[in-house]
Amino acid sequence: MPVVHTAAQVGFSTQAGTYSQGRPDYPEALNTWLSTALGIGPQSTVVDLGAGTAKFTRLLKPLTEHLIGVEPVDAMRNEFTAHLPDVQIVPGTAQSIPLADATADALVCAQAFHWFADTAALSEIHRVLKPGGRLGLIWNVRDESVDWVAEITRIITPYEGDTPRFHTGHWRRPFDGRYFSQPASSCFNYSHSGSPDTVIMNRFLSVSFIAALPAADKALVTDQLRELIGTHPALRGRETVDFPYQTQAYLCHRLA
Repeated sequence: MPVVHTAAQVGFSTQAGTYSQGRPDYPEALNTWLSTALGIGPQSTVVDLGAGTAKFTRLLKPLTEHLIGVEPVDAMRNEFTAHLPDVQIVPGTAQSIPLADATADALVCAQAFHWFADTAALSEIHRVLKPGGRLGLIWNVRDESVDWVAEITRIITPYEGDTPRFHTGHWRRPFDGRYFSQPASSCFNYSHSGSPDTVIMNRFLSVSFIAALPAADKALVTDQLRELIGTHPALRGRETVDFPYQTQAYLCHRLA
């Protein structure tokens, strides 16, 4: 089984609980997209690849009872089971999915595809999907047109290193017309509302490459985020903060 990137293995193992608390949910409009664009209905078998703590799987559950989560990190699978004890979750990676050929009508990757975006992963996803199956890629992308959101990016970016990230666009490279159609995008606005500790501190301390930092570096990031919350006019003294996101969703059709 391919090795999971160190930032993911270490960061998500140590911060699985914080990840579950701090990550945003998804806009209501995405339910319609899942039903119409991905064609998910009550009889659909759906695989959530890189399912993590079941944050996205919970959105799928009202649409179909035929759900299977695939997740390589033990701590994340434990969180998944705590939230959705009646949904199957199996260990596996995108390049080695422990499911039979033509198992799924749809496969989704939420906040995950950039970790394993290569030809081997697309080949394996193609194998697991039925003919005519659909692949959905979803990311919550923070709105950096807001100045304090851009400041958070400035704080965390120096620690990014070689960690795979959505914003680089490298995840698009494997789509060469062999296994899937080119990703077709839809975009939905969303705000994650909560206390500064939830939507800023928990959210960004659970970022993989921040969670994996040595204690001294993590403390420095923590101090900078606390200072931003305590001094920025839009954040200072607020019990509730609305963190702006754009939810970007991509539909890819399985090619014969």
